[in-house]
Amino acid sequence: MNGIETSREKTIVKTSVIGIVANVFLAGFKAVIGLMSNSIAIVLDAVNNISDAGSSLITIVGTKLAGREPDKKHPFGYGRIEYLSAMIISVIVLYAGITSFVESVKQIIHPETPDYNAVSLIIVAVAVLVKILLGRYVKSVGVKVNSDALINSGEDATLDSVISASTLVAAGIFLIFHVSLEAWLGAVISLVIIKSGFEMLKDTISQILGERNDKELARAIRDTVLSFPEVQGAYDLVMNNYGPDTWNGSIHIEVPDTYSADELDQLIREITMKVLREHHVILTAIGVYSVNTKNEEIIQARRQVEEIVFSHEFVRQMHGFYLTKEQKKLRFDIVISFDAKDRRAVCNEVVADVQKAFPDYELQVAMDTDFAEE
Repeated sequence: MNGIETSREKTIVKTSVIGIVANVFLAGFKAVIGLMSNSIAIVLDAVNNISDAGSSLITIVGTKLAGREPDKKHPFGYGRIEYLSAMIISVIVLYAGITSFVESVKQIIHPETPDYNAVSLIIVAVAVLVKILLGRYVKSVGVKVNSDALINSGEDATLDSVISASTLVAAGIFLIFHVSLEAWLGAVISLVIIKSGFEMLKDTISQILGERNDKELARAIRDTVLSFPEVQGAYDLVMNNYGPDTWNGSIHIEVPDTYSADELDQLIREITMKVLREHHVILTAIGVYSVNTKNEEIIQARRQVEEIVFSHEFVRQMHGFYLTKEQKKLRFDIVISFDAKDRRAVCNEVVADVQKAFPDYELQVAMDTDFAEE
């Protein structure tokens, strides 16, 4: 584990420990107040704080497991465990929302008269402030270190502060108008929590399934690769995420057909090291497209093919062009936008039009995907 990863792990663990301590104290105070004042909303709020402490504990365990070194069974490491931790926290939030809703409905059907006092309300007000500050702190650290588990915990803490604030509103209404609304407010807030839990779960599952490349990172990597004068094009960038800030990838480059094997080897090594140094992405493979440079007739043929290809809607790129007159073969790759209703049909149309212009040639056309397409 390098220094950056160690520092990130320590930051996540420290923030989670702060969350555990704060939530345990808040849960204790709220439980006592809720039982003394016969307030179901405050008791449920205390239970919610215990679930938050559990979420922080899960974050610590997940971060520790994710930091394990790669081994024979998992050569890409254990970084994706952090996504599982975030998913568990999302389920806890969802469960807390559903439980709160059920208890609130029970109170609506069988209401009990609460008994508030000034001391209990002051403590709840302080708890609201603490949860707001805790939520902002945990979420900001989560964003800084790219930890979905911390971000979810921070959002959950912010929602908890809304729940606690609702109990104060309900208490104020009861003391002024002698009308108990805390069960109804609890039901409404529970629905908000359930919605938030679903959204957290959806986002986490999406990351586990595999999302498209980070477009900003992909653009930066392409720019780095194209900074080498010998590289005339950079395409087919594919990145695989094995946990927050842990990326492996591959890319194709276009280079002149005059390059020798030893020159290519040196160039590929330099590109790999520069991308790793500047973007912390390991390029496990760099494929090569050779570009015709020796024959002006072939260069003109490429321009003709480009005009035909880009005359079709939804074509985003053409690359990997190479023509051999002796063997009568012409090859290139095209990238077709996901906006096309039928990408394969567009590809077939392109091939048919190019074949008309070059009837004597055998075409080898591959349809590629831009994994960072906006």
